[in-house]
Amino acid sequence: MPVDRLLPSRDAEDLLALVRDLADAELRPVAAQHEREERFPREVFRLLGKSGLLGLPYAEELGGGGQSYEVYLQVLEELGARWASVAVGVSVHGLTCFPLAEYGTPEQQQRWLPDMLGGELLGAYCLSEADAGSDPAAMRTRATEVDGGWRVDGVKAWVTHGGHADFYTSMLRTSDDGGRGISCFLVPGDAAGLSADKPEDKMGLTGSATATVRFDGVRVDPDRLVGARGQGLPIALAALDAGRLGIAAVAVGLAQGALDDALAYAKERQAFGKPIVEHQGLAFLLADMEAAVHSARATYLDAARRKDAGRPYARQASVAKLIATDAAMRVTTDAVQVLGGYGYTRDFAVERYMREAKVMQIFEGTNQIQRVVISRHLAKAAR
Repeated sequence: MPVDRLLPSRDAEDLLALVRDLADAELRPVAAQHEREERFPREVFRLLGKSGLLGLPYAEELGGGGQSYEVYLQVLEELGARWASVAVGVSVHGLTCFPLAEYGTPEQQQRWLPDMLGGELLGAYCLSEADAGSDPAAMRTRATEVDGGWRVDGVKAWVTHGGHADFYTSMLRTSDDGGRGISCFLVPGDAAGLSADKPEDKMGLTGSATATVRFDGVRVDPDRLVGARGQGLPIALAALDAGRLGIAAVAVGLAQGALDDALAYAKERQAFGKPIVEHQGLAFLLADMEAAVHSARATYLDAARRKDAGRPYARQASVAKLIATDAAMRVTTDAVQVLGGYGYTRDFAVERYMREAKVMQIFEGTNQIQRVVISRHLAKAAR
């Protein structure tokens, strides 16, 4: 059922209606087949770029859509309700553009951002390593200054769009000064010495390529350093605050899709002479699912409105990511239960939704890390 949204303007209402129509026409019909075939939908990202949906939260003068985060995240939610792999990809692409949009020079922005935000260039975000996932300050992949620029050597793990991206927003070590020795670079996807392993064989989100990316003597021009040398970790953490909101919105969309499917089934399925939605046991389960989706949406919208107002929102972003992804796991599991044996088969989408929900509790900072972030904010506030 359509979500009853309280949007800030008529233009926002029209945008959400456009997104719903596009997603129903272009995403929903092909999602299951792409997921079964583990096929990366590059053409879908081009379509979304041409439709202006890849750069929505960025300023119009940079080539973006000039939309508030409150509106942008609800667009991600609508995409997530139809095809989570694509919605995650849109969120990740937005994350890859963040450092350049916020910390790049005007010359860098004019050179690259229009094609990035317009979808001609698809991005990947290289932060995690095999031994530096939740602790990015421990990364080892290094950029060494050489004549004419930088030389990059090392390995990045769990890279969304790895092997398909046109550029890699990469956090690389430029000195041995711990977290202060990391810098941000925009590495071209066709650079000599850059390669991607075979995509990971994942439980879910199989339409999204996740791969290890290797840098073997990759040369990077000096003008591809984004921000100041040694500023990479603060840039990465700021980007992750925004990225966590994106994942929270996608998780809510996934949960909404599962709830919609479960409710439609419960209205049609008969047991003991009436639709199962009229049996209190199932009706209360659906009510709990609705409450979980509704409250999760409220947490990400609260954080988004704080961001739009220029207020601190890092703690609220972690709360939203924690609440929304845990809710998605619970709601998709309950959707399988509502469908009973059919829900456990691949004939129905809820089985896929449940597998897709699990990873949302893991990436963009595990939910255990979110608790660390939240508790540290609380400790600082208590001083």
